[in-house]
Amino acid sequence: MTSNASIPSPSGRGEQGNPIDHRIDFRDRLVVIATMHRKELAIAPILQTSLGVRITVPQDFDSDLFGTFTRDIDRPANQVETAKLKAEKALELIDADLAIASEGSFFPHPMLSIPYNREIVFLLDQKHNFSVYGEFLSTDTNFRHQEISSYDQAYDFALKIGFPDHAIVLMQDSKTSAKEAIYKGITSEDLLKESVNELLKQSSQIHIETDMRSLYNPTRMNNIAKATEDLVRKLQQLCPNCGFVDFDVVERRKGLPCELCGLPTQVTRAHIYRCDRCQFQQEVLFPDEVQTADPMYCSYCNP
Repeated sequence: MTSNASIPSPSGRGEQGNPIDHRIDFRDRLVVIATMHRKELAIAPILQTSLGVRITVPQDFDSDLFGTFTRDIDRPANQVETAKLKAEKALELIDADLAIASEGSFFPHPMLSIPYNREIVFLLDQKHNFSVYGEFLSTDTNFRHQEISSYDQAYDFALKIGFPDHAIVLMQDSKTSAKEAIYKGITSEDLLKESVNELLKQSSQIHIETDMRSLYNPTRMNNIAKATEDLVRKLQQLCPNCGFVDFDVVERRKGLPCELCGLPTQVTRAHIYRCDRCQFQQEVLFPDEVQTADPMYCSYCNP
């Protein structure tokens, strides 16, 4: 099926006209948010407003068991799988069947060579047997680290990352794995000075980095909110054939014709949407709302 218009509303019928309806009502369902770092502040308002759910956070949930930014505990799996493990663990603690978990990672941007943040907000629905995640990638991050040998260097670093609204982490070196040797959540000048001086008594050079935990990093918390918005978009983007959630792009097909010569270019011509539940597929032409490509992207006009 091909379309050059927006995705139609769910019909509630199969391709042969047979009644099929996989639409899900989230209203008044209890959502367990798997966090100990106050991520509900970013996630809960969006879910409550958009889906009408109720929110709870387990009191005894320890997300550090699934990895820490300070590297003293390794992540047990990749970002998405770790988020799933968190969600499953949260549902063991509270009698519910719907959970949210979040995972963040930081790495160099593939082209700009600056820090890049990828946030995942993962939803696990055991009642309807599916999972889906929202994603947000951004260069808007204060992820930094540095070796220092004085308090003045520490304070200069702190100002660059937005201290004291954003917290500081100190340790003897970047490879330490001992929890007791890591000073986290530093948000005052007095504590920063005290911690730096204490560590410098043990070593002439120490390691400083941004505390990337969400409750100590408003910039990251904002990116988590953006990932939550993407999750809601997927939950509200329903299959035209069966009404199931997450009718999303699975392929981007190139070949938009050149405005000058008409030959196909490397610019996207169509998006392919597919439903995981009924496998209905739809091609949406000209997703960027242009039907020809600038000749600068044409290998014939601009070889």
